[in-house]
Amino acid sequence: MSEAGGVRRLKAGSSPHIAASLTARGIMAWVLAALAPSLLWALWNMGTPALLVAAGSLTGAVGTEFAWNAIAKKRHTLGDLTAVLTGVLLAMTLPPYTPWWMAFAGGVVAIGLGKMLFGGLGWNLFNPALVGRAMIVISWAGVLALQPNGGWFRTLGMEGVGELDAVSGATPLGLAAADRAAAGGYGFQTSSLYGDLLFRNLSGSIGEISAALLIAGGLVLVAVRIIDWRIPAGYVGTMAVLSAAFGGDPVFHMLAGGLMIGAFYMATDYVSSPMSPNARLLFGVGCGVFNALGRFFGSMPEATTFAILFMNGLAPMLDRAFVPRTYGWVSRSE
Repeated sequence: MSEAGGVRRLKAGSSPHIAASLTARGIMAWVLAALAPSLLWALWNMGTPALLVAAGSLTGAVGTEFAWNAIAKKRHTLGDLTAVLTGVLLAMTLPPYTPWWMAFAGGVVAIGLGKMLFGGLGWNLFNPALVGRAMIVISWAGVLALQPNGGWFRTLGMEGVGELDAVSGATPLGLAAADRAAAGGYGFQTSSLYGDLLFRNLSGSIGEISAALLIAGGLVLVAVRIIDWRIPAGYVGTMAVLSAAFGGDPVFHMLAGGLMIGAFYMATDYVSSPMSPNARLLFGVGCGVFNALGRFFGSMPEATTFAILFMNGLAPMLDRAFVPRTYGWVSRSE
């Protein structure tokens, strides 16, 4: 703006007119910091098997992005930390006894198919980490159900487990689903698992070690406005309501499985979630609806992955349906 002869002149420049204070690297650093306590707690409790899964996933994700940019002769983008976050998130969705090479393959698919094939950061339709996990679940579901050679339980010093050739395990969600299918109810007290699920759950994926740590990190991200509260609130709230409506224990179903890491850290992905506030709330509700339907009526007790991926596919339509009103315009009725 300038003044000449008492006349104020406005000079319009090209957009963007407002610049955010945080870069993509800064946002990824915040999310990684929020996940760090949960990841470190899992590594402390689960030991070398979990560390190998994390190393395999990270190497696959970071290595694929580096190789893709090198082959395409593009500027390297590892500095924005999105590949690192994808590798960490994928590792946290996998059981600690997952073979390292399987986690590596998941990291390759997450970045190659879920991100770079769409054009890189900002262009992917689906959450890359969930694309990698979906590939693993579909390709090697039988392998994930076994804990070879005693699996990571050996690191816990559980008597007799280390001498077995293989152990077939079930998560609390798996037991609950089997009980409902067999008897229409739970064969155990779900409330007795609240403490374990909140602070030290050793029977699920790496990221299920502590719902309390995931919630604490997620609330920090909400407080500093890295993520929008509408998505996790709509997601978790809908799961609680529908779990009660379907005859389940809502607290158990909020704490068990990958709901918390999905609601706070994966459904809130900027690129694959809607942009407008109302669309984000409906996106979270939709994730909760499909997650609950999958858990109670599907063949897999854990439905977080496919619930979020399905809603990722609907996100562009939600953005079209909830276009924010243009500043200065009113409807005819007004």
